[in-house]
Amino acid sequence: MKTNDSMFDRATPYLFALLFLIGLVAPFAVYPTFLMKILCFGLFACAFNLLLGFAGLLSFGHAAFLGTAGYVCGMLVRDVGLTPEFGLIGGTVAAGVLGWVFGVVAIRRTGIYFAMITLALAQMVYFVVLQVRATGGEDGFQGVPRGNLFGVIDLSDNIAMYYLVLFVFCLGFFVIYRTVHSPFGQILKAIRENEPRAISLGYDVDRFKLMAFVISASLAGLAGATKTLVFQLASLTDVHWHTSGEVVLMTLLGGLGTILGPLVGAATVVSLQSELADSVGSWVTVIMGGIFVVCVMLFRRGIVGELQALIQRAGIR
Repeated sequence: MKTNDSMFDRATPYLFALLFLIGLVAPFAVYPTFLMKILCFGLFACAFNLLLGFAGLLSFGHAAFLGTAGYVCGMLVRDVGLTPEFGLIGGTVAAGVLGWVFGVVAIRRTGIYFAMITLALAQMVYFVVLQVRATGGEDGFQGVPRGNLFGVIDLSDNIAMYYLVLFVFCLGFFVIYRTVHSPFGQILKAIRENEPRAISLGYDVDRFKLMAFVISASLAGLAGATKTLVFQLASLTDVHWHTSGEVVLMTLLGGLGTILGPLVGAATVVSLQSELADSVGSWVTVIMGGIFVVCVMLFRRGIVGELQALIQRAGIR
């Protein structure tokens, strides 16, 4: 009998193709801005999952990369006058550099110490953004033009903007997928499972963790820069600790250590927030917390993780 792993491996390309086709036609059935928000946060959650789900590093400061890239992208596009693609690249590079700084400081610590260091560094970024006049402070960085992609494609059209966001998400998702399924990804999993043994095998564990941190930060920045173009705004919310907590919720809810789990978790959280915000107001945070507790108790592997386990059990029978 063929193994479950081979079954999943065979099904994965077809599943990705199906999701891509759905993504192509989705803006004609669902509000494009809503879909773009899901894709931006989906990429953000996938980037975070690369760090936590596959390297075993819990960061409570990932909002710093999302927000910093958003502000840098906004400044490059609005104030410097660069085209959107350079804004995206600039924001991603800025997040990667910041990720390297965070990583150098935090990577030698593990567990709760690593998490607290990343939270403290992220809060420093938050207060810098709050105090610097160029960022707009509490008002945020407003009036960011979408511009023309490559000087040709007008991104003020929501459909054109959606397909750019879809391309950015697919690019980021491909990088994550290839990273996870590369020898580098296998080393990250080995470090997650048994770091002392990985060290005994001769791997420079700190270097691999730092590389994973920089990749994760860069992709989180790509999501943040794209989000700024979509909403034409970079706000303090993007760098707040609450956003760092939200991405943890998305990842755990969808399925930690799964490829598609963070996207499912992001879609679930964004959808619930959109549906509940108008009806319950500020209570949405309490309700989301309750939903998270219930899901963690009933679906410990997350939505996608439980689904995979169910398929495996059915295959065994």
